[in-house]
Amino acid sequence: MNIFKIFQTKNKCTHDKVPLAEEVCYCPDCGELIENRWYITRCSCCGVKLKAIIKDGSIVPQEKFCHNCGAKRFEVERVSKINFIDINYAVLVKTAIEPQVDNLTQSWLDNQEYTHFKLLTQT
Repeated sequence: MNIFKIFQTKNKCTHDKVPLAEEVCYCPDCGELIENRWYITRCSCCGVKLKAIIKDGSIVPQEKFCHNCGAKRFEVERVSKINFIDINYAVLVKTAIEPQVDNLTQSWLDNQEYTHFKLLTQT
């Protein structure tokens, strides 16, 4: 019985169909609210942009040291809006977020004369 659990694959959505141009949108495959987050890496010493990759779930530079000064330390910087200059250095992380609903009031109108139910919303 345990051997079957080993070979079962967990179907987790990778959100491939989420458009890159949108900051926040719903995934057409799974329906989750997805936020596109762009990150770049910079050298801690001289501040030069380094090409970022995702390795073991962490954002790290592609090279092990800075090509400008030789330092090994780096900083990960989140970019609010990606531009065409940073696109070669950036990495995209698609993060599922919880939708925030503030002050939503719903009430049902149930009338004996009608067989329909109508949802009234107030914002």
